Amino acid sequence: MHTQRIPRLGGVAFAPVQCFLMTLAVVVFYKYNFVDLSINTEEVLPMFLLLICGLVMLFLVGIGDDLVGISYKWKFGVQLFVATLFPLSGLWINDLYGVFFITCIPAYVGMPLTVLVVILIINAVNLIDGLDGLCSGLIAVGCLVLGVMFLLQHAYLHAMFAFITAGVLIPFFYFNVFGINKRRHRIFMGDTGSLTLGLSIAFLAISFAMNNAAIKPFYEGAIVAAFSVLIVPVMDVLRVMFVRYRTGKPLFMPDRSHIHHKLLDLGLSHHASMLSIVGFAAFFAIFNSIMVNYISNNIVLLWDVALWGGLHLALNKVESMRAAKRMHELLRAQNKMKNIENKKLNLQDMTLKNLQLENVR
Repeated sequence: MHTQRIPRLGGVAFAPVQCFLMTLAVVVFYKYNFVDLSINTEEVLPMFLLLICGLVMLFLVGIGDDLVGISYKWKFGVQLFVATLFPLSGLWINDLYGVFFITCIPAYVGMPLTVLVVILIINAVNLIDGLDGLCSGLIAVGCLVLGVMFLLQHAYLHAMFAFITAGVLIPFFYFNVFGINKRRHRIFMGDTGSLTLGLSIAFLAISFAMNNAAIKPFYEGAIVAAFSVLIVPVMDVLRVMFVRYRTGKPLFMPDRSHIHHKLLDLGLSHHASMLSIVGFAAFFAIFNSIMVNYISNNIVLLWDVALWGGLHLALNKVESMRAAKRMHELLRAQNKMKNIENKKLNLQDMTLKNLQLENVR
């Protein structure tokens, strides 16, 4: 989509700035008592320490991949190891809050489930990075929503990390989307940015979803509200993988079946497509976080699936109508060319006949 060289190490600033500002904020808050963090340090501190370990590992892998390229097997192996740090630190999905009519789940189910969810989120965030500002916009919106929810639950440490992550993305979003027109200082985040952002948003979502009084008080809609900020990237990746599997295509071979490709093919500009998708994500996040207070988690999820499915059905309908219109115009053009050719042939026949008559005469 781009005709000029664009640096792809824009995400190199994310993890270091996140770790620096988070450490500085914790020290200042503890030292000067600006806010009563009210946390169980023995319970929560290992989670943040192993989060930093995971960010460092993905940061190094991302730099290597952006500079020289790394095999997907090695990247997946590192993602798997980083994902296991979550249950090792005591952070794992231990309650579904009635989703699929399941409440508390044992550790031997919740821990492997958490590892799978973390890997899914990291790759979903990585794969959604297909338009200028799309990945950074989605993660910024998700972090802002999660930050507010943590703040309302008085989980100030997690709220700080959410707001720091959103703040880190603001300058990148500007340069990625707008750049400096005269000097063309446009940047990409690369895998260095998308992998660490995926881990950050996974940490925040699972932390909010976990039923652990050391993090926040019990909240019945926690799991739906937490993962609602990831509906767009996760559902898009699952849909793309299903379509590739159904059509017999390699699951990890790039194609143009993501939602942003559909919007571009429908004629929307890059900025309009990006803003539309970020708007969808913001709607799901705000809608779910409000509705879980009034209706069942399962009903909210059904509405989400229905809205997402209806959106794609509408896009497919418009796309098929445009394809039919293009085919109709192509057939008309072909028929017009055939008529022109037929007229030329008829004219040649008439000219030939006239020449023959003149020769006979």
